[in-house]
Order: sequence, then C-alpha cells, then structure tokens
Amino acid sequence: MADRPLKVGVVGYGHLGQFLVEKIQREGPKVGLQLAFVWNRNPDKLKDSLPKELILHDLSDFTRRGTDVIVEVCHPQIVKEFGVRFVSHAHFLVGSPSALSDSQLEHELRTAAKQHGKTLYVPSGALWGGQDIQKMNDSGTLQALSIRMSKHPSCFRLTGGLLSDWTEGEGRRVLFHGSVAELCPIAPNNVNTMAAAAIAASKLGFHGVTGEIISDTALADYHIVEVEVIGPDGFSVTTVRQNPAKLGAVTGNATYNSFWSSLLVCKGHGGRVYLC
Repeated sequence: MADRPLKVGVVGYGHLGQFLVEKIQREGPKVGLQLAFVWNRNPDKLKDSLPKELILHDLSDFTRRGTDVIVEVCHPQIVKEFGVRFVSHAHFLVGSPSALSDSQLEHELRTAAKQHGKTLYVPSGALWGGQDIQKMNDSGTLQALSIRMSKHPSCFRLTGGLLSDWTEGEGRRVLFHGSVAELCPIAPNNVNTMAAAAIAASKLGFHGVTGEIISDTALADYHIVEVEVIGPDGFSVTTVRQNPAKLGAVTGNATYNSFWSSLLVCKGHGGRVYLC
C-alpha cells in the first residue's frame, strides 16, 4: 500500500466535504492520497464540480471502487446505515461520531473493525487534549469529564424544535445539561466534539461524560468549547477553545484543517478504534 496512493472515498459534499475533496485533488499527490469517489444525497450538487467518473450515485456501490479509506462527513444516519459495511471493506473515518452514542451500533462497528482488520478512526475535530484524555482513561486515572459548547443559536441544528423560538439579542440560554448519550440524538450535527471525547474516555463512555450546550446571541464570530478533566487527588485541567465561525456555521473554521490532519493519519492501525 505504501507503493501507491491511498484511495479515499468521501461521503457527503457539504462545506467540510467540499473542503476535503478540494484538498485531496490539490494536495493528494504530495501526501499519498487519491480521490476514489464522492457521494452526496443530492447528486445534482456534484455535476458541475467533479469529473463524472468520480461521482458515486448509489452509495451501496462503494465496494466497486477499491477504496482504502472512507470518510463520512454528512449525517449520523449514514453511519447507522452503512458504517458496518464501510469498516468491513476499508478504514473508516467517521465524521459523525455522535452516531456511536447508540451502544449497539458502537459495538457492531468495533466488532467489524476487529473482524476485518480495519481501523475505525474518530477525528478529534474541535476537541482539545483528546490524546491526554485517552491516556488518563487508559491508565485508570480519569474520574470525570465534562464539555460545554457555546454557539450563536443560528449554528445549532437541533431536533424537536428545541431552539425554534430564539430571538436576536436574547443573550445566553442553556439548552441542555446531562449525559452525552442523551444529548447526541438532540443535537447530532453539533456535538461530534463531545462524542469524540466520549470515545477517548471509553471507561466513562457516552453515559458517563457530561455535556452542555448553550445558545448565546453574543457569539456572532466564534464557537467556544470548554473541557474540564478531573483526576485523582485534586488533579484537574480546564481548557477553553475559541474557534472562529461564521453565523449559521455548524463547523468552526479551525476544525476544517483539524479534520484534514486526521485524514492524513488514516493509514491503518489494526482492527480497533483510533482517535486521530
């Protein structure tokens, strides 16, 4: 595999998908990556942007493209429908790790990765200190983990009309506080950072990691992610990450390059889950 470029399939062509596709086309030859296919729920969006041979119309046909790495950057539902098949044929970079809050799906993905010798990659995204959290988890010293995400209300994509009544100038509103397992179905597109943290802190898991989302109309230019880690004997670390973002943007600007860096790691780490 080192003698040829890794063939990458991109599932989803929103802002992040477009960024990755353009990066692979422009810089792929230098870093050993080649675009295998691009799929989007609405294929019309791809017609004027990509060569015809790169457009995959039926996602079930991904097996015909000889792909080494599949990158999902669209929606947790795709992970639920295709994730096990993806990781049975290729390394799988799951851009919507909030899907793994479904414990049955997480178990199935881990099992498939082990069985087929493929790696289920979880990008750290906007999570700062993910590797440190994972080290504490693995050593048994991680006692508690909580994450607070604050964004302008236009940046949230919530189920059940939870924020449909927001008004400009209303200020700060706590939308949810509780386990990340409960939060993921409410904000599947917004809390992938928390999901990545729950994967890193696997001994606490989705039910043991605390998540909070806050709507704040004052945050017109950036998202804020605060992470608090608690260890033994009074040990604690708190980080505050301010990520520039446009109004209405689900993903902050710095997360795009973070995701690209994660993709460059996806060269095979055995049949396991790997935070990158």
